[in-house]
Amino acid sequence: MNQRALLALAVALVAVAGGVAVAADLGFLERGEYDRTTVTVVDETGTASPDEPTDAAARTGTDEQATVTDRTETATAATTATPTATATTTATDGPTYDRETVSVENGSRTLATIEVRIADTYEKRYTGLSDTESLDSGEGMLFVHDEEGRHAYVMRKMDFPLDILFVDANGTITTIHHAPVPPEGTSGNELERYRGTGKYVLEVPMGYANETGIEVGDRLVIPNGTA
Repeated sequence: MNQRALLALAVALVAVAGGVAVAADLGFLERGEYDRTTVTVVDETGTASPDEPTDAAARTGTDEQATVTDRTETATAATTATPTATATTTATDGPTYDRETVSVENGSRTLATIEVRIADTYEKRYTGLSDTESLDSGEGMLFVHDEEGRHAYVMRKMDFPLDILFVDANGTITTIHHAPVPPEGTSGNELERYRGTGKYVLEVPMGYANETGIEVGDRLVIPNGTA
């Protein structure tokens, strides 16, 4: 075969091979086994493939998202913490108390009239006057228990001495203690227990009972017929 014929045959074979490849790619021919390789497709929009490492811009976006998330969590925590903030105010300034005016009587004679804060919950009874710097004469706190019984009181974190009066459900004063401020550094276990029987306990500045002549057996009168 001459050179011209060979050249024509070669061109024909190349054309046929190219047509087969195109036909196979278009699905017109059955596919055979082919060599494979990996190519990189560049997305002109700049969106990274999920499998690709995050670039600087994407990291910045992630950090900004994290900042927003943190801000949201902080705002939520602040909202959630509102009761905590309220509790802190309560611990610092003391619970909110109802106020009432009570009197101590001996028969038909009124010995004293006292403006009291009413401590009628566990929290208020536990705190007591420990967050109060002082009481004026004629001021006090009235502790109200759910039931009459035997109770013990201590001078925890107190800044001034007290008279502690136990009062039964009928208003009769059953016990009077004169309680000084404990020495500095006294632990809770070392605090003296001032015990008595009653449903109510009245605390007033120490010496007030003696000044006004209040004694065991006198009657504490609480408005609305409570005692």
